[in-house]
Amino acid sequence: MTITGVTYIKVSVVYFVIGVLLGMYMSMAHDYTLTGVHAHLNLLGWASFALAGVIYWLFPRAAASVLGKIQFWAHSIGLPIMMIGLAFVLEGKTSFESIIPIGATLVVVSVILFAINVFMNVGPRAGIRK
Repeated sequence: MTITGVTYIKVSVVYFVIGVLLGMYMSMAHDYTLTGVHAHLNLLGWASFALAGVIYWLFPRAAASVLGKIQFWAHSIGLPIMMIGLAFVLEGKTSFESIIPIGATLVVVSVILFAINVFMNVGPRAGIRK
């Protein structure tokens, strides 16, 4: 699978739909227990992933780099693990608490790799898409 900026944007839209549907469910049920999951899905899944996609679309060399690929998979695996664990914990099932740091660590690694990738592969000499 080729990872491009468009790949990031398409995945982010899936998170956007999930986040909005979760928000709608919470509103209709008058149960805001999963507010933390809703917020993280919209921030880390929709907004952050979409912005990374735009940056990677503008600078395709960054998206095609090894860092871009590792970052995509670390984020794509880590965020669902973290959100599923958080959802269960917020619902009172504390036995899932141990998986949250696994997913969170993958997301943090993803963010750090993204930052390194931007500093290495984004700039005036990086061949911005026109």
